Amino acid sequence: MLIHPQFSPIAVKIGPLAVHWYGLTYLVAFVLFLLLANLQTRREPFASRGWSGRDVEDLLFFGVLGVVLGGRLGYVLFYKPGYYLAHPLDIPAVWQGGMSFHGGLLGVSLAMIIFARLRRRRVFDVSDLVAPCVPLGLASGRIGNFINGELWGRFADPALPWGMVFPQSGSPLPRHPSQLYQFGLEGVTLFVILWWFGRKPRPLGQVTAAFLMGYGAFRFTAEYFREPDSFLGPLALGLSMGQWLCVPMVVSGALLWRWSARQARA
Repeated sequence: MLIHPQFSPIAVKIGPLAVHWYGLTYLVAFVLFLLLANLQTRREPFASRGWSGRDVEDLLFFGVLGVVLGGRLGYVLFYKPGYYLAHPLDIPAVWQGGMSFHGGLLGVSLAMIIFARLRRRRVFDVSDLVAPCVPLGLASGRIGNFINGELWGRFADPALPWGMVFPQSGSPLPRHPSQLYQFGLEGVTLFVILWWFGRKPRPLGQVTAAFLMGYGAFRFTAEYFREPDSFLGPLALGLSMGQWLCVPMVVSGALLWRWSARQARA
């Protein structure tokens, strides 16, 4: 049985200025996106469609806004609407925690639509370039969750070699290190699949569809090992909020895959 190392959430402190590990993981995610997206622009079909490094930088700007605004509003609406309705001034207080991946996904989707219209590109041309560049950024975020000792897993069999006690949970019993499960599944594994799948030109929208289905399936699975939010608990059918939010992702991904295949045949 392992004990969470209880890392300090502050990576660097210079006088009154403190840089938190979680903030650094966001920075790493954005840098990884720049590197991977620039590699994407050099391979087909993006190279022949006139993508440039400047496009990637502008797309990152739109994406950052989508992640921050969408992630925060998603948390407010999906997880604690009653609380924030009563305390609307707390909505901008992102330093208190509370971001939603699914809200961030909606925010980024809106950002890509705006970017596509401004640049007169097809939306799925943009999303197909972006999709393989996202999972490693998500993996970085899960490392931040692990360092902070938050979003811990459900109780594990004491015999599990990697079962871990998270003192922040208030329990001396071992739990699944679900942050690391998500790091491996929706982060590293999904990246490998999408990067391999996108190595050759695919029908428009198909890489995006693979991301939606892949992330939805991996996150749905990982949620069985992650402790549900205490203020929500299990919802209908015993599923968590994260699992229910993954259902429309998988369904929309499957529908997009079918549409993409039909367009390719046509």
